[in-house]
Amino acid sequence: MEENLTQEQSAIIKIAMFGPESTGKTTLAIQLAEYYKTAWVSEFARDYLQEKWDKNQLICDVDDMLPIAYGQTKLENEKLAIANKYLFCDTNLMVTKVFSEVYYRYCDPQLDEAAQKHEYDLFFLTDIDVPWEKDDLRDKPEGRKSVFEVFKKTLIDNRKPFITLSGDTDLRLEKAIAIIDDLTKAQEMGLYSRDFVQIYERGIPLENFEKQLDIFKNGNSKMVLIEPAVLFNGILKLSDTDFLHKAAFFDAHKSDLKLMKFVPASGAASRMFKFLSEFLNEYDILNESINAYINRKKDNALAIFIVGMDKFAFFDTIDAKLKKEFSDFDSLGRDYKNYYFIKALLASDYFDFASKPKGILPFHKYLANIATPIEEHLYECGYYSSSNGNSYLHFTVSEEHQDQFENIVSLIKSKVEKEADTTINVSYSFQNKSTDTIAVDASNSPFRDANGELLFRPGGHGALIENLNDLEVDIVFIKNIDNVILHSNETIALYKKALAGLLVELQQQVFSYLRLIDSNSIGEEQIEEISSFLKEKLNVGMETDFHELPFENKLEGIKEALNRPIRICGMVKNEGEPGGGPFWVWNESRIISLQIVESSQVDLDDESQFSIMSASTHFNPVDLVCGIKNYKNEKFDLTRFVDQNSGFIVERNNAGKQIRTYELPGLWNGAMANWLTVFVEVPLVTFNPVKTVNDLLKAAHQPK
Repeated sequence: MEENLTQEQSAIIKIAMFGPESTGKTTLAIQLAEYYKTAWVSEFARDYLQEKWDKNQLICDVDDMLPIAYGQTKLENEKLAIANKYLFCDTNLMVTKVFSEVYYRYCDPQLDEAAQKHEYDLFFLTDIDVPWEKDDLRDKPEGRKSVFEVFKKTLIDNRKPFITLSGDTDLRLEKAIAIIDDLTKAQEMGLYSRDFVQIYERGIPLENFEKQLDIFKNGNSKMVLIEPAVLFNGILKLSDTDFLHKAAFFDAHKSDLKLMKFVPASGAASRMFKFLSEFLNEYDILNESINAYINRKKDNALAIFIVGMDKFAFFDTIDAKLKKEFSDFDSLGRDYKNYYFIKALLASDYFDFASKPKGILPFHKYLANIATPIEEHLYECGYYSSSNGNSYLHFTVSEEHQDQFENIVSLIKSKVEKEADTTINVSYSFQNKSTDTIAVDASNSPFRDANGELLFRPGGHGALIENLNDLEVDIVFIKNIDNVILHSNETIALYKKALAGLLVELQQQVFSYLRLIDSNSIGEEQIEEISSFLKEKLNVGMETDFHELPFENKLEGIKEALNRPIRICGMVKNEGEPGGGPFWVWNESRIISLQIVESSQVDLDDESQFSIMSASTHFNPVDLVCGIKNYKNEKFDLTRFVDQNSGFIVERNNAGKQIRTYELPGLWNGAMANWLTVFVEVPLVTFNPVKTVNDLLKAAHQPK
């Protein structure tokens, strides 16, 4: 009898409907078969049980399960022989198995084995969000949710590729067609059904996945540098008086604007403590002194950490913990004290700092309290991102860290609001999984983990352009979570407000030009004025043949050049910090523009490009003020202004294996490549990042 349960194999793509009774499986199977002009497999059990009822008024029992399975298999094999590319199955043996287990607490071993063996390219799990329809063969509508969960768990436990379909009949059909078309394309790319489901569940467009694989194989285009942007050639130099005037201009106009401070704060602080983690992994306290380890490894960072240990804001807390844990701690040798201090700092059952987000770590020691970066950003927000008594602060966080952020905010918000005389509204968002990128192995094939699943990784801070795009505000101040300073809120506020004042000033002029263009009362003289403004104030050069173009083309060109989001970027003098800098570059249309460029975006094997990169005088401290609405007070779609070719490939290690990952165009690099851009030199006091824990020993983070 076993051969009666054998499923015929074929190149036909088989889609199985799967779900409780009265969830639209039959309707969907018929609709899909009609759309794709192919066969569909009806439910054998329906005719079988109807006949049983009509003849003897008997209902289904456990002895019917195997005959139904035989009949269903036979019917499916018959339809497979006449199918055209696709076969849509109203039901399958896995459904029969579930009903047998749910209603009779038993499943025949033959049915159980066959149900697991039968393969389908995809299961559509039909949701219970459609009305239950009564007929002679259906059970009662009660308990649909629990039965649905059984169906879902069965697919998960048996590792079957499935996608849940919800919505009304038309919406389900529309979704199903789009999914099937993408599944077909994925299979043509050599992907398995499980791979496709992974990609779909993340919301990653299949074309993005395909493009990333192409980039790994063929490389991405590099930026072409012309020269560094320097003072008076791409970087604006303002006097102290200029800063004061522009800050005052901002204060005078901000009542008409909704302001927000945007702080990228995702991820853990593992890199901040990397050298300490390496020390714990490699140091043998029984056979070596710490000084010998430092000399052997030339680990100057560890020496600096130990010498300055008592100056860290977290020192007293950890020291007290150790003295409580070890009654003889004070009598221990210096090496043991230092070793146990570092271990307590990083151990998962103690303080576990390397696994926590930077935002919640103790950075600064004040007379009355220890402050985290979250607290410092709250204060900054109140000082310069406040309008009409309201301040808006937005953190992008990892989902698992949000509670920790909220706990700190709830403890200190009222105190900060009172001192800053403003109401602070804090919101959060996560990096969208649809922006995750695929990892590949050495041969540029998709990397698979121990379970055979594709490995996806966050696409880098460039993914946050989508978070920024969701904000309903006029002006956004952007600053990294670790770029905070102790006791200098008023100083920082002056420079941030001055950048915002410059933004508002330029924006007003841009908007007036765009309204003039819309009024149809513009002539050649005004076009010359606007093109000069674009070049001199916004660093935008028009096409080389711009002046020979017909009037209508000139008008179209300057409108397109003007009607873009604007960013004002603070730049500090380069003192050796790693990261991007300001440069004049060529774009693909051979138009010159100002960009923030990372070294990974440049072909450093090219001597001339290396020379230009090395000649940079300034550094990007991620100190941006952005205007994200147009002259009609509409939000720009920021995703339209991304240079999609400016991402880069990064080498990583995963469980001891070398992998390559793709990082999306950076938030302040390629993601803003097609914005209107102005660079302004700001003082070094505005740039105090904490990339390693030792940065907290610098003057900006220490009590004066």
